[in-house]
Amino acid sequence: MGRIIASVTITNAVDESKSFRCDALVDTDAPLMFLPSAWKDRLGNLQSIRGVELETAIQEIVSGDVCGPVKIQIEGFRPIFSEVLFVEMKPADGIYDPLIGYIILGQSQAAVDMLGHRLVPIKHMDLK
Repeated sequence: MGRIIASVTITNAVDESKSFRCDALVDTDAPLMFLPSAWKDRLGNLQSIRGVELETAIQEIVSGDVCGPVKIQIEGFRPIFSEVLFVEMKPADGIYDPLIGYIILGQSQAAVDMLGHRLVPIKHMDLK
């Protein structure tokens, strides 16, 4: 599968003056919206819900902080309310790669079109 990048707006659900927009990589193996810890202050005071340990692709264990509530809107899709996971990231050439995970995609009713390398709307949520 090729890289699918989507524009996302993330807003503090309690203080809507705290918001930012970024381009994020769609990662169907990641569960949540992953953001660099360096961006945490952009959303103001978020509640830290829980700490988690994550295993990276190179089998390194890193810590993350699940925070919320936030409003997440993938461009072209309906907004949702969820949590984000802040994790230490190393920027490549000064640019971070935030991730959009499968829970966020499902809640947004967005599906991956693997042939067209894009996100497409899901008409109906799956009940089965």
